[in-house]
Amino acid sequence: MSQAFQRWMEHQWYHRTAWQIILRPFAWIFWLLMIVRRLAYRVGLLKSRRLPVPVIIVGNIHVGGTGKTPFVIWLVQQLRQNGWYPGVVSRGYGGSALHTQQVKQDSTPEVVGDEPVLLVQRTNVPLYIGRKRSRAARYLLRDYPECNLIISDDGLQHYALKRDIEIAIVDGERMLGNGQLLPAGPLRETSARLKEVDAVVFNGGPPAADSYLMHLVPDTLRQVSYPESKMDISALVGKRVHAVAGIGNPQRFFGQLESMGLIVEAHAFPDHHIYSEADFQFAKDEIVLMTEKDAVKCTGFARDQWWFMPITAEIDRALAEKILTRLTRLIEKEN
Repeated sequence: MSQAFQRWMEHQWYHRTAWQIILRPFAWIFWLLMIVRRLAYRVGLLKSRRLPVPVIIVGNIHVGGTGKTPFVIWLVQQLRQNGWYPGVVSRGYGGSALHTQQVKQDSTPEVVGDEPVLLVQRTNVPLYIGRKRSRAARYLLRDYPECNLIISDDGLQHYALKRDIEIAIVDGERMLGNGQLLPAGPLRETSARLKEVDAVVFNGGPPAADSYLMHLVPDTLRQVSYPESKMDISALVGKRVHAVAGIGNPQRFFGQLESMGLIVEAHAFPDHHIYSEADFQFAKDEIVLMTEKDAVKCTGFARDQWWFMPITAEIDRALAEKILTRLTRLIEKEN
């Protein structure tokens, strides 16, 4: 999908346009296929595998980024602090890998995907990618038998893996767009699906009733080519910078920088974009700021004036307590 076409589609999804009416019959077909697929899993025509350890699903019901990666980092940390040994499985979107494999800190994002590399670098959690998440989980448990819980990243619609807890992340700024299913809108499943999950987390914006709010808090800037080198973002207040973002909602990043007092020249790329030096011809020797997800793909050719901004998820402690309570009950039930 070209960058121009992706932007055009997103415009249709988040604004009222005539194209929504034209595309709606295709959305009805998508809805029918979605219903048939879920029914096939329920009646056993399609198999869903149960793992020997609890499974937590983290996902969303619409395409594009919602903040799942910082949430998974937060979740891994919360579980570890309470005596759990989680492992993570992921599809590895944006990578070229065709086979199930482990992701390590020095893995190539172009092969295994940018988000898995970022997750491993931030948490050092055992993480395997694969088209079939149940297979990736089995490989992980085989190689890391101490792991007693699996987190499936972006696995809400992957019904081939049975789950014990489901958590859906919603972009609190863009919400559910026009509320239509693909291709007329951004939804993979109808909004009714949010009533079935165990917890809904809003990334920014006012949360709905019975949901949780996640804040993404920026940290000290780090140099892309040498992350140990740091710079406080206050040093750039009032200065012009090139801001680069190849994420689901790049405007969130640009707006965040502007709110901090920077003069931003924005450069948006498609989600999971694979960068090359040619993408940065605009920069010369000027300052470039990017997200941490973008930075893992630019370390090989980054210049000294390129920096990334790590973010940390802050979430109501009540959600961690809810998840831990549910896990305790699962273990008690099995025993």
